[in-house]
Amino acid sequence: MAYAALLSLTQTLEQILHSHDQSRILHEEKQITSLYEKLSFLLSFLEDSTHKYSETITSLEGRIRDATYKAEDIIESNLSKPTSHGVISTWFWEKNSPPAFLQYEGLQKVIEELDSISKDVEKMNDIEDLQPSMPDGSRSSNNSTMVEFDDDLIQITELPSKLESISVVEMDGIEDVVKMDRNDLEDLQQRNSLSATSSKFASTNKNAMVGFDDDLLQIKERLIGQSSMLKIISIVGMGGIGKTTLARNIYNDSHIVHYFDIRAWTTVSQKYNVQELLASLLNSMTDLGHKLYEMEIEELKEKLYQKLQCNRYLIVMDDVWETNAWEEVRRLFPDKNNGSRIILTTRLSNVAVYADSSGPIHHMNFLSLEKSLKLLNQEVFGEECCPSELEEIGITIAKKCKGLPLALVVIGGLLNKSEKTRAYWEYVAENVKSAVTRNYDDFVEVLSLSYNHLPHRLRACFLYMGVFPEDYVIHVSYLIRLWVAEGFLKPITPKSLEEVAKEYLEDLIDRNLIMVRDRSYSGELKTCSIHDLIRDLIVRKAQEEKFLHVMNQKVEISPEIIKSQRRLSIHGEIQFDVGDMYDSTVRSLLHLADSLLSINICFPLLRVLDARNITFNKFPIEIVQLVNLRYIALIYTGKCKIPASISKLCNLQTLIVFRRLRHFEVRILYLPSEILKMPQLRHLLFEHGFLPCPSDAGNGNLQTLTGVIDFRCTEEALGKIPNLKTLGIAYRYDSRKKWSIYCLENLVNLHQLETLKCHFLTKPWGEPWDSLAVDLAFPPNLKKLTLSGCRISWKNMSTLGSLPNLEVLKLKNFDFEDSVWKTNEGEFRKLKFLHIQCYNLEFWEVEKTHLPSLRCLSLRGCPNLNCIPSEIGEIPTLQVIALFPCGLSVETSAYSIQEEQEDLGNDGLQVHNAKIGTSFRKMYMSNELDPANKPPMRERIAIFMALGLLKVFFGMGQNKKTGYWIDD
Repeated sequence: MAYAALLSLTQTLEQILHSHDQSRILHEEKQITSLYEKLSFLLSFLEDSTHKYSETITSLEGRIRDATYKAEDIIESNLSKPTSHGVISTWFWEKNSPPAFLQYEGLQKVIEELDSISKDVEKMNDIEDLQPSMPDGSRSSNNSTMVEFDDDLIQITELPSKLESISVVEMDGIEDVVKMDRNDLEDLQQRNSLSATSSKFASTNKNAMVGFDDDLLQIKERLIGQSSMLKIISIVGMGGIGKTTLARNIYNDSHIVHYFDIRAWTTVSQKYNVQELLASLLNSMTDLGHKLYEMEIEELKEKLYQKLQCNRYLIVMDDVWETNAWEEVRRLFPDKNNGSRIILTTRLSNVAVYADSSGPIHHMNFLSLEKSLKLLNQEVFGEECCPSELEEIGITIAKKCKGLPLALVVIGGLLNKSEKTRAYWEYVAENVKSAVTRNYDDFVEVLSLSYNHLPHRLRACFLYMGVFPEDYVIHVSYLIRLWVAEGFLKPITPKSLEEVAKEYLEDLIDRNLIMVRDRSYSGELKTCSIHDLIRDLIVRKAQEEKFLHVMNQKVEISPEIIKSQRRLSIHGEIQFDVGDMYDSTVRSLLHLADSLLSINICFPLLRVLDARNITFNKFPIEIVQLVNLRYIALIYTGKCKIPASISKLCNLQTLIVFRRLRHFEVRILYLPSEILKMPQLRHLLFEHGFLPCPSDAGNGNLQTLTGVIDFRCTEEALGKIPNLKTLGIAYRYDSRKKWSIYCLENLVNLHQLETLKCHFLTKPWGEPWDSLAVDLAFPPNLKKLTLSGCRISWKNMSTLGSLPNLEVLKLKNFDFEDSVWKTNEGEFRKLKFLHIQCYNLEFWEVEKTHLPSLRCLSLRGCPNLNCIPSEIGEIPTLQVIALFPCGLSVETSAYSIQEEQEDLGNDGLQVHNAKIGTSFRKMYMSNELDPANKPPMRERIAIFMALGLLKVFFGMGQNKKTGYWIDD
């Protein structure tokens, strides 16, 4: 994690050097500048994309990481030292007073070490400059032999003795274990003396396509049918999911063999050579053999083009990692309008898009439980049946493989060779992950290739996913705030750090390392997760890199290990001795398991504290002494006030504070006005928090403010937070006040605001508030709007419709001005998601052109609505009509619209009828809806109204699965 360490420390030094307070650096400015220059040089070295993964680079990274950590510890320990003035010290205030381990000479030794590393880097660069280039411009490679494990190539440096009796398992595919003797290995060595392998090897293996029948048919249809123009078919998925096996089965299919005049297969791999790649393709189609490898590149290109131009051909380029690899050969594939095809397999979506941005990408999905079990049984028993006493345990084992074919093949091979007893299978079921990774090291190697291929800027973000427990649904906004606080992101002008983080996350998703769980209808990424086996790789790698340590009940950890870790993630009720932790280097402490334990916050250099799953009796005042803190998330039950001294935390970026209340208890959390003076603050999330209007200094960095009640949106107050992007506010009913005193019309001045949630806590009898003001206005950049507990005039409804960027509109516990809603032409041009929960709406008149971008219509508790207009079904973009408890006439009209569209050939429109108490997200993700299980309509409406009132009254709720507070 050298890159992340360098980036973090350089950003800290920049803050010191650019400080207006010259006393921050005193006499050490020259030395700080020297340190900064050395760190910047090493940072540029790691950013250089020409430095690929190797043992030399790995060794250098370790030295860089350790030296940078030492420097960071010394600097931040002194930054956190309190002064006599009661504010934080930012440099060596009393040069002779720090403890021995913080002496200034210690930093000088680190600088000398970094200087030595820099010299070694310069020598390595000089050697690379002298290294001869290949004809295509690439550096000459070593002579290690490449043995193919499906779409991944494992380097073998000692063949004769160690591989004499090895069993080769097709790692990315689903194949039987193939016994190989010495002759096979010698033949294999000869075939694979090149980085790129030919179709002669591809055709020697017979693969079992368990679980991929549908994929096989889809690809074959695209190969044989459709256009006669040259088409590129990309097969994309994570390592081990079966890309190469699918391609190989297609390649060897009898119909495909008959249909194409010429077929050629080449495995490109991470380290490819253009000359060898071209020779391997030609070797598939000619008898020239090794003469091909003596030809120049241009001669090879000419021969390949001539060979293909008069034939209908199928080319398979397997395991492509770089767009450059495709760019080198794409012009050599002639399009003679004869139905020729190219199959490309890759883990990287951007490579597939680059090869052909117009055609659909074939994404490989994880196997269902049924298919997983079928594959597992085939690997273990072949054509025989699984004994009845092992069936239930087999299902458990299949489940724990999480649909990854590679894992199923490896575990199946292990079970095949072992005694088929219930006791042994139960043992394997309890230890599936370790059984896979420890019994087959190449499995880890396959997955590690994806990590090794990551650019340095993404590695820390990827390894950070290990802080989350297995099967954890990660809310994206939560993850991004953590990444920002950890200092993993390099600023890119004019983008915000949050925007950079989203790009990083999408990049990891495109590399098939992180799985998307939920996207909004506007396309925004909501939640994500990682496969358990990927997570296991992450945790191992993170511990090797001294980056992260996960603590759970199964692993004992000594105080010495804790003290040396950079990050601790606690996944159980772990207790450890905190007596000696005050000199710990821990920067992040995340407690992500429900616990009744309390903890002592005793890590002086802490940056990230996530203790949301621990309940404090009162606000832990010791937090305000941890001046390096950038992120705080916690719950407490005691006095409802955050101390003004929290403003001492001048580095704080995110503050999340919730209170755990009993039953229907509602208590206001009082926030100090000083909180908006904190210079680095970006995100404030509360629950029923009262924030006084700021009177003096404001905060131009603040992006998120949610959970605030009775906030007066005066021009002065909003002027203090001009760059707010997300605002969540609520207003309590008070018969003595009119809601107009809160000046909501001034929200139009928040020009950066994109998301607004405004709740009017209903009157005691559950009626919405009176109509909103006539002059209500919202900022033009608003994309998401939620209004709850109010009545709106038609003029204000037209105001909403005129918002040019509005994509999501939710009207909850809502009343219109009267019972008829007529939408108008030109309104809601970009609206994609519309949710209506309205009690007095009876008739809705709409034309298909009024909501031209609508993708989802959600109706909840509209007991008086006559029907859904049939014109809604004519909106071409509409995908879903989601019905929560609604009248029978509404349900009938929805299904009528669906049937009408099906009759017109539109099978894309779905009607979902949800159960009582089901959130839209849960319904959308699970799709487990059964209208027959609904209680009578009157009962449903009564239950729904009760739940709705409670929900509006209590505001946001905690999502136990994600550990994140979301507004349903």
